[in-house]
Amino acid sequence: MYILDASAFINEYHTDQPVASIPLVREELEDESAYRFDAMEGSGMHLHIPEEETVERIERAASDTGDAGELSRTDIRLVAAAFELDGRLVTDDYAMQNVAEKLEVPVEVIAREGIDEQRDWHFQCGGCGREFEENHDRCPVCGSELTRKNPA
Repeated sequence: MYILDASAFINEYHTDQPVASIPLVREELEDESAYRFDAMEGSGMHLHIPEEETVERIERAASDTGDAGELSRTDIRLVAAAFELDGRLVTDDYAMQNVAEKLEVPVEVIAREGIDEQRDWHFQCGGCGREFEENHDRCPVCGSELTRKNPA
């Protein structure tokens, strides 16, 4: 089963495989892409609401990779739906791809190139330069803002 993100509807993604999405995706869509969602729902697209336990597991994985701050409520639930349905996540979102890769959820990209490798991001203080494995609102040492940094 292919689990469709908003980008699938925006870019007119087509497959002969069974498809699913979540109701929150519909809220992100406008104009023709919203009509495409409605048409696919009317023609049998499965709407899935993931279990809260799975959502929490995805949130932990996103924290582990450093992508938690990049993912919306919808993004997390889409990854959870793909995980629960043992499906293939269809998205162009790099943070979603990174978390899916960590959880061994297959991904298909649409209009962009996919990620080359799964990353566990680090966070660096803009003031004192210290690096942290976990994100904080502010640097616990000097209070400056942290930015996400590629660990490579």
